[in-house]
Amino acid sequence: MIASLFLIIGCKEEKKEAVVTQPESEMKENVVQETKPQVNESEEAKKWLEESIEDYFKSDLGSLDKNMQKITTKDYYDYKGDAMNVDMDVDGSLTEQEFKNKWKGKFDIKKAGVGVGFLIAGQDWSKIQVTKCQLLSENKNSYLFDVVLTDKEPKEVYPIKVKVMKENGSFLIADVLQDVPEFN
Repeated sequence: MIASLFLIIGCKEEKKEAVVTQPESEMKENVVQETKPQVNESEEAKKWLEESIEDYFKSDLGSLDKNMQKITTKDYYDYKGDAMNVDMDVDGSLTEQEFKNKWKGKFDIKKAGVGVGFLIAGQDWSKIQVTKCQLLSENKNSYLFDVVLTDKEPKEVYPIKVKVMKENGSFLIADVLQDVPEFN
C-alpha cells in the first residue's frame, strides 16, 4: 500500500513537469520575433534615392557640388567631375582621350554623360521630380534602378540608370548611366 502511494505521487509530479514546457515570457518574446517584418533593403535604397535626387535639385545652386559629394561615392564623384569638364578650359580638365584612359576600367565611359550635368543633361531646371524608380537588379550591397526624372516647366524627361551602393550603413550613388549621343 505504501508503495502504491509513492507510485501515485510520482506520476502526478511527472505530469506537472510535462505540462510546464516554456515560461509565458519566452512565448511572448518568440511571437514578437516571428511577427517582426523583414527589412527590405532594396525598398529602403529606392526611397533614399528618390528623396536624395529631389532634395539635390531643391538645394541652392551654390551648394550643388557639396550636395553631390554627400550623396555619391568618392570614385563616382571624381569620375563625374572629370566627365563634366572634358575638353573645357578649366584647371584639371581632361581631354576626351585622357578621360577614356583614366576611367575605362572602372566605369562605362560611353554612359558617363560627358559634358552634361549630374543626373540630367539640362543646365537649367525648374522642378525636377522622380517619376519612375524601378529596381532592375540587386547584388549584395548594390542596387541598379531604372529612373526617369521629369522637369514639368520646360517639359524635359531624363531617363537614366542609377547604381546605389550601401557603404558603412549609408546609401550612396555609385554610378549614373546617361545616354548622351555626342560622346563615343
